[in-house]
Amino acid sequence: MSVEQVWTKAKEEGYIMKLKTGQKAAFGFGAFGKDVVYMLISSYLLYYYNVVLGMSSVFIGTVMMAARVFDAFNDPIMGIIVAKTKTRWGRFRPWILAGTVLNAVTIYALYATPESMGDSAQRIWLIVFYFAWGITYPLRDIPFWSMIPAITEPGEDREALTSLARTCSGIGDAIPTVLTMTIVPILSASSAIADYRIGFRWWALIVAVVFVISELICVLKVPEKPIETTAPTSSVGQMFRTLFANDQAMTVVVSIILVYTSVNICGNLVLYFFQFDVGNEGAYSIFAAVAFAAQVLVMMIVPALRKKFTKAQLFVFGFLIQIAGFLVILAMAFGGVYTPENWYILCIPGIMIYLGYGMLNVIMTIFLSDSVDYGEVKNHTREESVIFSMQTFTVKLASGLAVFLAGIVVDLIHLETDAAVQSAGTLTQLRMWMTIPSVLLLIVGIIVFKKCYKLDDAKMDEIKKTLEERK
Repeated sequence: MSVEQVWTKAKEEGYIMKLKTGQKAAFGFGAFGKDVVYMLISSYLLYYYNVVLGMSSVFIGTVMMAARVFDAFNDPIMGIIVAKTKTRWGRFRPWILAGTVLNAVTIYALYATPESMGDSAQRIWLIVFYFAWGITYPLRDIPFWSMIPAITEPGEDREALTSLARTCSGIGDAIPTVLTMTIVPILSASSAIADYRIGFRWWALIVAVVFVISELICVLKVPEKPIETTAPTSSVGQMFRTLFANDQAMTVVVSIILVYTSVNICGNLVLYFFQFDVGNEGAYSIFAAVAFAAQVLVMMIVPALRKKFTKAQLFVFGFLIQIAGFLVILAMAFGGVYTPENWYILCIPGIMIYLGYGMLNVIMTIFLSDSVDYGEVKNHTREESVIFSMQTFTVKLASGLAVFLAGIVVDLIHLETDAAVQSAGTLTQLRMWMTIPSVLLLIVGIIVFKKCYKLDDAKMDEIKKTLEERK
């Protein structure tokens, strides 16, 4: 039987589905909604509890880091639960819907801290609902990304759907990043930071509602092969052994940690940078809009770039352009080339960083999907949700680690959030902490990838052929 005949048979039997345009759009909308809420947590939770509520940045960072330690156990377990799910609606869609509703509640709660609470009660509130957010997020995130390798074959279809999903994720990232500090004062009916808690509460509610609607559309429109309730599943121990035996999945996981941590360290400090160093807090929204536009653009054109470059080449280029962007920011800072009036020159390195980040985001997801096929060939078992649970965990780990480090940095450099002017030493350290750790992490990422990753296009063709022969 020819390759084409094998794949045709697989599609006819429902193992691989050819998605229609509307179904692809619904999947993209799901990615959009997911990242709107994620970025609201990732980018503004430190600012909200530290600047608006006056909570210690070190305490906030410690809570978030503790939650990530908990996630090391929680997220793989959630992946296993998803993997063992068997319903007539499929394995993934029931969890996407349930996880969305629960996660939306926690997101609203995190930005709706009762005004009557004292400092101790606010700290308990943060602990309870941030851990709850960490528990409910993978219930929706793991099955969502697991659907890509489950409903697509290796190659163009998978890369196209991944590019679409990551593009929509990038747009979702941009919405809270760009609009939050514009909308919050409006919803607060005040420019006083003390009143921002009102604006954040309403903004979180709006975002949560959009989130639920987007995922509901995704669940209703994107098809999934029903799972036979009598079909056997691997044991928990076997699933964990399979996961850690997949050296390529582990390589991608390390890359995800390094890339996301590098960007999130800068992302958690850049608002302080614009407020105290650039001296134009309002410019941050425009800066972010330009940077995220670059990210979305490159995500859209990755399939076109793949016609001329290999995945590995694009991956390395993504690292290099990010590193260059961070170094340009550092050079501009010490060169004194920006002022509150000509801040827009900072858009140049911002575009560079997010061009690289967008490219890496798409390629890493493709790599992780490919590692599912690699694991099936190597271990004779296919564990999409278990492998993608590591993506969910590492993304949250990177976010938590970045907030933890940012919280320590804010305290270490003696940045006074209630002071209009900071010392020269504080600003110098802010510039260095915002860029140099990110550069070092990305350099390590290149080294790890070049040394360990081996699923190039030729290898994936070989894997695809092997899987076809087994069917």
